[in-house]
Formats: sequence, structure tokens, C-alpha cells
Amino acid sequence: MRQKFIAGNWKLWGTLDQAKALVSALTPALKSSKNRFLVAPPYTALSAVKELTKGTSLLVGAQDCSNLETGARTGEISVPMLKELGVDVVILGHSERRQFHGETDKLVNEKIKLVLKHGLEVIYCNGETLAEREAGKAAEVVIRQTKEAFAGISEADLKKITIAYEPVWAIGTGKTATPQDANEIHQVIRQTVKELYSKAAADAMIIQYGGSVKPENVKDLMAMPDIDGALVGGASLKADTFLPICLFDQ
Repeated sequence: MRQKFIAGNWKLWGTLDQAKALVSALTPALKSSKNRFLVAPPYTALSAVKELTKGTSLLVGAQDCSNLETGARTGEISVPMLKELGVDVVILGHSERRQFHGETDKLVNEKIKLVLKHGLEVIYCNGETLAEREAGKAAEVVIRQTKEAFAGISEADLKKITIAYEPVWAIGTGKTATPQDANEIHQVIRQTVKELYSKAAADAMIIQYGGSVKPENVKDLMAMPDIDGALVGGASLKADTFLPICLFDQ
């Protein structure tokens, strides 16, 4: 059975004091769970959050990285810099990076390769827009995105990659794909991994769901056979909403 993996993406939120308070509330409550957990604070809080999570099972993630190790890229942060801070995982290909920063599947592929080169894990995001879903192209979109993002990546490297299916129309809108609809796309993604690599690789792949996950719907989502966790946005910003999601099975 695949281990459930719940990740909180804090996006553009969190002063240092807020980050410390939230992590301090999370770590004692999560220590006895068999699930896997991660928080991805803003860059300014990464060092402090990493210090607070030492000796715990809570992983620390970065929300993005540059596709270059060094260079003239004002405002960007490199994988070696993140590694030096103790970051465990980097979130890549998030729809907000695609939408607001023009990131392409090719660029995401470059970033994935660089993160893997430095021994860190990846949460790779994909998902369709509302227009694409209404046009019946949801499966086509995630198949294309997955194939292009995984180009040149070996089956051995898949052990360090988690896929997060995030329908763009459900992110921050309060709308959520039904568990059945979400599971259907997860099956499409898993089949794509099988065709690219092997049945064993597909069976082992952790595929999270992201898109307005909250305490009220998490159990139904996690009950689906191909949904292996969640990438949580707004509900991860407070312990009283994130903990019930993390501990859905208790």
C-alpha cells in the first residue's frame, strides 16, 4: 500500500513569527502518524522552519527554484541555495507559476532534472484549466504535461518524484473535483507513468490531489484508490484546518 503524503503549500503567506507558531503547533500532533507530511513556507522562513523541524518527521519544501545553478537571474533562488538551507523537497510546475510567470513544460522539466541532480525530492504539479475540462481535454492535458515534464528522467529517479494533480479551476476557488472525477484523472496519470516506464513504477507512484482540499472533503478524497495524499493551499495556513487533513485517518 502506498504511503499517504500530505503537503501544505503556504504560497505568499507567513511572517517569521507566524511560520514558527504554525510549525510549533504541527510537529507534536503529527509525530505519531504513519503518514508523510511537508510544509512549504516562503523562502524567508525556510531556515527557521528547518530548525524547528529537526528531529521530527515533518519535511520542509520550497515552493519553486531556478532552472540555473548560478547566473544573472535577479530575484531567483537556486537548488544549491535551497539544499544549503536543508530543504527536502521542491514544488515544481504549480499552475500559479505557469499562469503568472509563463512557465512551460520544458522549463519545468529542466528544473526537475536540476533538483534531482542535487539529491532533493520533487512534487511535480499538473492539471487542466476550466476551459480545457469543459472541452473534454482534461486527460489529454495531464498526459501531455506528464510526458513533457518527465522527458529524459530515468525510472530510478521516479523514487524522488511525487505527482500532484491540481485542476486549475479548483485552486483557491472553493470548488473541488468530486472524488470520483479526481480519481479518474489520477488513473490517467498512473497509466501514463506505466506507459512511459513500467507497471511497477506506476504502482509505486505517489499522486496527490490539490484543489480546495479541506477537513470536510479530505476523507472522501483519500478513500479513492488512486489518490495518495494532498497538496493543500489555504487550509494549510492554520493548524486547526491543516491538522484534521493530515490526520484524516485517525
